[in-house]
Amino acid sequence: MCNYCGCREFPLIGRLSTEHEAIANAAGRLRTAVRDAADPLAALDDLLALLMPHTATEEDGLFAELRAEGSMVEAVRQLCAEHDDIHGVLGAVDRSAPDWPPVLAALDRLHRHVDNEEHGLFPASVVTLPISAWDRITPTAGATR
Repeated sequence: MCNYCGCREFPLIGRLSTEHEAIANAAGRLRTAVRDAADPLAALDDLLALLMPHTATEEDGLFAELRAEGSMVEAVRQLCAEHDDIHGVLGAVDRSAPDWPPVLAALDRLHRHVDNEEHGLFPASVVTLPISAWDRITPTAGATR
């Protein structure tokens, strides 16, 4: 995860980055569970429980502000399409006969997706969005930016 630009000092970015770490760890546990046949469905459920609210926070908060600002619309569109793709694969697992190779491929895409947000979108959003936008999406009023 990014630690060099200071974007984590913005409360929402800090929260999303912390969630990315938890998501990456859960994805790793799922990958291991698939490899070891050690209850991968439970690991999938754990990942989805983290991923779904995280994605909603991104799309309804940061991404909405970036769309409204206008300069990063295509990047946001691409990231939302990746959300849909990854969620679609993970959410469509046939629990009676799981097909794990597409899930493992989606985990690879998830890793790249998180990296793009951490090292691209998040730092860019800090310099792109005005303070008024951050005030609207900051989770805790009066938090340090």
